[in-house]
Amino acid sequence: MKNRNSKIAMLLVLAVSFMSFTVLKDKKVDVSTSKVTWKGYKVGGEHEGTIALKEGSLKFNGETLEGGSFTIDMTSINTTDLSGDYKDKLDGHLKSDDFFGVEEFPTASLKITSVSGKNGKYNVKGDITIKGITESISFPMTVSENSATASLKIDRTKHKITYKSPSLLETIKDKAIYDEFDINVELKF
Repeated sequence: MKNRNSKIAMLLVLAVSFMSFTVLKDKKVDVSTSKVTWKGYKVGGEHEGTIALKEGSLKFNGETLEGGSFTIDMTSINTTDLSGDYKDKLDGHLKSDDFFGVEEFPTASLKITSVSGKNGKYNVKGDITIKGITESISFPMTVSENSATASLKIDRTKHKITYKSPSLLETIKDKAIYDEFDINVELKF
């Protein structure tokens, strides 16, 4: 009887252990099918384009998002609403030290630090590093079976990108480039 009770107790301990066992799973992002777009705003207009993901993954506990990290290839920044010399000029200017300084800072990164929400609808907090400067941000993310979408608003001045910033130079109001720009992300795994 004592031996039987020991076996039952051992089975119960094993069952509880398996039930409380957390399965963390990384889902690697397919950088060839994922898409990152940007949109910047200026007085009287806007420009938009793409940036390539270099690598990324999301971390799940079962089906619930728990974290993730991404590396963005800043040398790939590209304007999609212009062509010819105007496009070449803006692409070159975005890569220069006035903006992202891609020669010294060829990548940017995002590391998710906390996640709240459920059922595929999350509020994500993370640390974004641009030009070697890390700032905390938060943004909504929606996750489905094989994809995720997110929309981020970035204040460029927090990364020492101040070219024609209206918050710093009152004299350029009619030629100002607004401090915030948008990043929209469509991830495929």
